[in-house]
Amino acid sequence: MELRTLRYFVTVAEELHFGRAATRLHMSQPPLSRAIKRLEAEVGGPLFVRSSAGVTLTPVGALLLDEARALLDRADRLRVRVTAAAGGATLTVGILGDGTDPGATRLAAAYRRSHPGVDIRVRDTDLTDPTCGLRAGLVDVALTRAPFDETALTVRELRSDPVGAVLRADDPLARRDRLRLADLGGRHWFRFPRGTDPVWQSYWHGGEPREGPVVRVVQECLQAVLWNGTVGVAPLGHDLPAELAVVPLTDMAPSRVVAVWNEGDTNPLVHSFVGSATAAYRR
Repeated sequence: MELRTLRYFVTVAEELHFGRAATRLHMSQPPLSRAIKRLEAEVGGPLFVRSSAGVTLTPVGALLLDEARALLDRADRLRVRVTAAAGGATLTVGILGDGTDPGATRLAAAYRRSHPGVDIRVRDTDLTDPTCGLRAGLVDVALTRAPFDETALTVRELRSDPVGAVLRADDPLARRDRLRLADLGGRHWFRFPRGTDPVWQSYWHGGEPREGPVVRVVQECLQAVLWNGTVGVAPLGHDLPAELAVVPLTDMAPSRVVAVWNEGDTNPLVHSFVGSATAAYRR
């Protein structure tokens, strides 16, 4: 079995949809389908049950998935060790937002254990650049939140978080169980500086132009809410000061935690990091 074909299989198994898997692999669907059929012929049985809604794994497919992930992980570790032996084992990771995220904490521990020879350098970035310096060549890979302009980038979703409106605790709307974006009409929202990725800005503004203070970091967002009653949006589940409250927004798409790297980057350190991140955030 070729490692490339096994990567194709794992991607289809994770997406449970040939179209989405082909998009993630930056290839068209017909050659992906042919590769999976050749793999099924090689193993002697179907790996997926296909339907109009997508695909599901067969028992043979589920067994192969565990073995394929283990084999690909070993192959990635081998590439990393070879890179380390050549003196190039440094990876710069951009991180946006809360570094205490349990997924990031698990990832750091797991990656240290499995890649002890890799020197990880972390670049903490503010809210004005959702790619954490990736486009500027300041980092090799980023842990961040989507959506943003994905041109020439490869994005792997790690987790999806519902979001809510951040309000002062004494705000009448803070007593609600849930809100809609229309409930926040006419309020001041925090905004990002001119030139910030428009896709990113639009998401955090609830899809509409807003007026309010310009912020660059999370603490400025919280202080704008606390001092001025500004409306903010944040993922649910994060600790906030007692003076603030977060109310779920029912009509706003979840915020996606993602790993992102430059399209076509073959650096084995990047790919081993993304593989570890996928496993760490899956728990």
